Order: sequence, then structure tokens, then C-alpha cells
Amino acid sequence: MTPARRMPAMISRNGVAYGSSSALSLSQADLLDSHHLQQAFQQQLFDQIPAGVDSGDNIIHGRSDTLADEFESKSCSENPDGTSGDDGQEDPNQRPNKKKRYHRHTQHQIQEMEAFFKECPHPDDKQRKELSRELGLEPLQVKFWFQNKRTQMKNQHERQENAQLRAENDKLRAENMRYKEALSTASCPSCGGPAALGEMSFDEHHLRLENARLRDEIDRISGIAAKHVGKPMVSFPVLSSPLAAAAARSPLDVVGAFGSAGLGPDHLFGVGAGAGELLRSVSTGQLDADKPMIVELAVAAMDELLRMARLDAPLWGNGAAGAQLDEEEYGRMFPGGLGPRQYGLRPEASRDGAVVIMTRDSLVEILMDANRFAAVFSSIVSRASTHEVLSTGVAGSYNGALQVMSMEFQVPSPLVPTRESYFARYCKNNPDGTWAVVDVSLDSLRPNPVLKCRRRPSGCLIQEMPNGYSKVTWVEHVEVDDRSVHNLYRPLVNSGLAFGAKRWVGTLDRQCERLASAMASNIPNGDLGVITSIEGRKSMLKLAERMVASFCGGVTASAAHQWTTLSGSGAEDVRVMTRKSVDDPGRPPGIVLNAATSFWLPVPPKRVFDFLRDETSRSEWDILSNGGAVQEMAHIANGRDHGNCVSLLRVNSANSNQSNMLILQESCTDASGSYVVYAPVDVVAMNVVLNGGDPDYVALLPSGFAILPDGPPGASPHGEISAGLEAGGGSLLTVAFQILVDSVPTAKLSLGSVATVNSLIACTVERIKAAVCAEGNPQ
Repeated sequence: MTPARRMPAMISRNGVAYGSSSALSLSQADLLDSHHLQQAFQQQLFDQIPAGVDSGDNIIHGRSDTLADEFESKSCSENPDGTSGDDGQEDPNQRPNKKKRYHRHTQHQIQEMEAFFKECPHPDDKQRKELSRELGLEPLQVKFWFQNKRTQMKNQHERQENAQLRAENDKLRAENMRYKEALSTASCPSCGGPAALGEMSFDEHHLRLENARLRDEIDRISGIAAKHVGKPMVSFPVLSSPLAAAAARSPLDVVGAFGSAGLGPDHLFGVGAGAGELLRSVSTGQLDADKPMIVELAVAAMDELLRMARLDAPLWGNGAAGAQLDEEEYGRMFPGGLGPRQYGLRPEASRDGAVVIMTRDSLVEILMDANRFAAVFSSIVSRASTHEVLSTGVAGSYNGALQVMSMEFQVPSPLVPTRESYFARYCKNNPDGTWAVVDVSLDSLRPNPVLKCRRRPSGCLIQEMPNGYSKVTWVEHVEVDDRSVHNLYRPLVNSGLAFGAKRWVGTLDRQCERLASAMASNIPNGDLGVITSIEGRKSMLKLAERMVASFCGGVTASAAHQWTTLSGSGAEDVRVMTRKSVDDPGRPPGIVLNAATSFWLPVPPKRVFDFLRDETSRSEWDILSNGGAVQEMAHIANGRDHGNCVSLLRVNSANSNQSNMLILQESCTDASGSYVVYAPVDVVAMNVVLNGGDPDYVALLPSGFAILPDGPPGASPHGEISAGLEAGGGSLLTVAFQILVDSVPTAKLSLGSVATVNSLIACTVERIKAAVCAEGNPQ
């Protein structure tokens, strides 16, 4: 028998001979793992390809460049003993038609194909045929050589990348260990706990500070309780339902909490007939046990509201926030009312009126819809919800409608806590044709151990006027605990300008003008050329409305927000809050950082407002514009005041990367305050809006300013500085930024990002102070 022809051994890259014609024994195979074994056969087949291959030689076409499966098939089943097929020797365990013959390429052939591979790794059919003719090979042999060469280069590149990544990973791991060892003994100066800042996110740091504050609060309360040992403690059990406590008692017991115990339902406030009629229209629902009491309160509150809206002196006197209530006269005129004043709560009552451009029916619809009400009064209402509709009204109208609602009222500053209220809202059409909507607190129906805001009968009286106008008289009457208001805002809050009737009426009047502008059927001459259609104008106004609402909701000290105060100087501390944006089409996804601060300026509010809304002076304070000139591309007037408008601005920066930057801005002002809100917008998205597209899918992160008076005229908290100023004294300015610090919603906010935003807002504040004060005191 002719001995098998031995193939010359091939040397791998690491110098190990792994290719020969002799078969690998089991012991040899054990020395190589599957990966090395596969590489050995790949290298063997790289220089040896089947000779005389035709269409029936089991060549699989249409595969990728990686031929690992083909290599394994050839090595394991076609030639298991590693011998060639020239001598005719057969393996008894192998079928004859599976034997293959391998040819080794010459050095010249390999060099020519290597040179061609450097120029073109993927030759086409024509190039492969040309190469095969020049080198004396079959086109299929050339094809397999290039496939194998590409696989070899790919594997080599991956090995190099893996080695580099492993080296970098080892370096980072060693560096991380050094940091851990260096910070293992560090402690937080605020809370005293361990604080390895390299491991701690901003949220974790905030939680440590909050825990420290709560521990101090517990210690303080424990100290107070220790002074009263032996006195009974009031317990507030946690109930499964907000009204479970009231449901366990008689409705008259609950009414007694308002000072009317002992009176039957039909004699409460002497309006039992009206209450009985309303009670019959109330639907069944969750509040079954409390319906009689809620109805009696609503009817009594309506009677009180109508009298307070129509009577003048001596019940009402003049005040900074409209008509001010005379408390003694109120006590004499309403001896029963809702009972005595709550201990620890300060009374606050005011009345104001205006003629607004909106029909009576449209106003009633807005007032009775929590979502529309919150949208119209977005600068005052941060949250609003309807818990249950006890009555939808009669004859297809809101006459007799009764709802249980809760709302949170705000002032645009993190220094003023919001006021939460749980109340019944009742709508009635009076015999004289006027409509009235009244709110009255139901806080005694739910377990609330700390009552900070009690809403006495408050609301508005609406009288229809010609030409689509309405006369609105607004009464705001509350009892509040405002001891947590910062001293900077205390004169404004105590005067009633912050939450009083003047602010409600001023906001309503401005919003009615804005709605009338949005419904206009023609484009005024003042609107510039980029707005080409009525639909585009409406879309732009709708987008600006959402922008302002988002700004107002993200700047206040709402109970739903968790603010963290950064180091600063008293009132001008910067407060930051994080939000995670996920699946919100109107907000970019990721971690959004809200930063806000409030401070006082010895300049009247109107001057501050005119300076901030003017695009020609924007480069004096806007750091992000990089000093570029700002051009107004579109302008939509929103009211009689020239400052009420929506603008589309373009920043003409010297940096070519910012040449397409657009800014949507809305400025609005009324007797109670002013706002300048803006947000960068994408050029493509803005073009869709200008063509009438849906603005709800335009991602916005609004920033801006809220400008309020520092109190009633002559009562500035900085009288020694503001003496001699025009009426209104100085200004209270709130600056707020919303910045996307990470596009991954699950990421943790680093303290470095917070420090960067803190520096940005501090620099903006200093620029505004320098520019406004210099303008207000010309040399």
C-alpha cells in the first residue's frame, strides 16, 4: 500500500506548528480548545482549497464570509485522517464520495492575491476571473481565498480590540480601587454620614440630607413632647379612604365642625329648600354617606358668595389686591357661616372685578372643567383634579352641577409654598340671569392632621354683557398658615397680591384676550412673514401655551416636587430638582434638571419685564446665545398690552454650529405680574408647526423669568433702597432653567452636572443685575 503523502506543516502566528496531513489524536485534541482547533482548520483551508470542485461538491452558496461551519464539516467528515486522496487509500469508516483533494497555493499566487486584497478586499466576478487566469487557478478557488482572507482579518482585528479593551478595563478598575481607598474615610459635612462622592449620585446625596433634616425634626418634636408629659396625645389613624373618617360619623357631626352642630339639614343657614332640591339631583357614588352634608355646605356657600359679591361698604374697603374684607363686619353679617376662624390660620379675603372678552357660557364651562381650568390659570394652579361629580346639572346645563375637587395654588417662586385645598365646587344659574360658581372646603372630611389652607366660600359671579363680553366679580376668601413663606415674599403674600382676587381676575382677563387672538380668523399685519396660514398661527400659540404651563409648573415649591437647596446666600440660594422624562412626546427623554432662584431688584417690575423680553438686549444676559445678534422672525400679538405676545427668534451666532438655533418665546403681563418664557426649538419641528402640524410632539425644555412686585406700593421689604422709586417699589425676579443633563432616563445625576447648572444660573443672575441696575440708574 502506498504510504500517505505528508503535507508540510504550517506555522501559526505564535510560532506553533498546527497543520499537517497526519490526523490529530484524542490526546492532541485535548490540548486545543474548540476555538484554537477551529483556527487551525481555518488556517489550513486558507492556503488549501478543494481541487476539481463542481456543482455537486457540497459547496454552500449565499453564506457570509465566516465559513466556520464549512471548515468543521470538511475537517471532521471529509478528511478525518488528514491524508490526501491521490493514493487511493480509503478509510473504512468514511464514504468514498466524501474524499477531497487539497492543493497548496504557490508563494507567487499568494503574494499576488495578497497585493490585490490590499487594493480590493471584495473582488467581483470579472476581477476573480482575471486573477484566476493570471495565476492559473479556478475562479472558485480565488473566491474562497478572498473569503478566508476576510475572515482572517476580521478575527485578527477583533482580537486586537478585545486586548485593548481588556487593558483599558484593567486600568479603570485599578483607578476606581484607588479612589475607593482614598474616600473610604470621607464624611458628609451636612449629615455626618459616610459620603464617598465618587459612588454617590445626586439623588442619594439629597436623600442623605433629607434624612438628616428629618432626624433633627424628630428630635425637636420629641423635645417639645417631653415638656408636656402626661397630657393626652392626639392620634391620627391612617384610613383607607380620604372620607372614611367622615363616613363613620353622622353628617351632622361633620357639619358641626363648621360651627353648625345642632341644626337639622333643612334648617342649616336657613336655606334648606334649596339644599333639598339639589340633593334630589345628586347621583349615587362613593360619597353617599356625605352627600347631604356636602349639599348643605354648597348651598350655604353659594348664598354667602352672592351676598359678598354684591355688597360694598362697610363689608368691603379699599386694598392693594382689590377690595379688602372688614373682618368685624363680616362676623356680624355672617354669624353662623362656617364657624369660627381656625386657630393658627390667618384670614385673607379680597374682591375684584373686570369685563372680559368671553361669553358667560364659555366661562362657566372652563370653571367646571378641572383640566381646562388648570390650563387657563396655569400660572396660579399647579395641579387640579375632580374626585367625583355629584351632580351634572339640569336641562343639559351646569345649573346645579356639584363636584368634589382638589387643587394646588402656586406663586412662581421656590420661596413660596403652594396652597392645597380639597373642596366642593357648585354652579348655579340665579333668577336675575347671572351665573355663580362657588368653592367651599371639605378638609374636615379627610384625615388631615395639619390644616394649612381652608377655603371659605370663594368664587365668581358672571353677568352677561353685549358683544360676547362678560362682567366677572371674583371673591377670594381663605384661611392659611403662611409661616413658611420666605421673608422676601411675605409683604407680597400678606397684601393678598400673591393669591388674591386681583391676580385671578388679571390672569383671566389676559387669558381671555389670548384665546380671542387664537380664534381670530385673519392674520394681523403685525404677524411677520414666516407664519403663512391660520393653522400655523394656532399651532404656534398652542405650543407656546404648553411651554408657559410647563415653566410655571416646574418653578414653584409644590408638594409634588423635591427641591434641594445648593449653597448660596440666603434668599438667593439656587434650588434644584430632577425629573426623569420617559415616553413624553413633549419633552426630550433623559434626566432633566430644574434650577431656580429668586432675588430682589431695586427696579420697578415693568422695567425689568421690558428689558428681558426685548430681543435686542438678549445678548446682555443670555449666556447660551454666545453674544450673537437675535432677530425676530415671527410675532403674534396676544392682547392690548404690547408686551403680551409670542415670538419666534433666531440667534445669528458667529459660531456656524449654532446658525440654525431658534427660540420660541412668550411674554405676558397683567396687573399681578409678568412672565418671559422661552425654549430652544428644532428648526425641522418648528417648520411643521408653522405649517399647521401638531405641536404636541415638539420637545420643549422651557426656561425663563417670573417678575412680581415686591409688595403693595410703599411697603417694599427693602424700603431703605427702594425709597423714591415709582409706585410698586422694587421687583421680585425668579430665574428658572430646565436643562437636559443626560439623554438616558435611567442614568444618575452627577454632582458635577449640578455644579455646572449652578454656575450657569449664578452668572445669568449677575448679568441681569448689572444690566438692569445700570439701566435704572443712568449716569
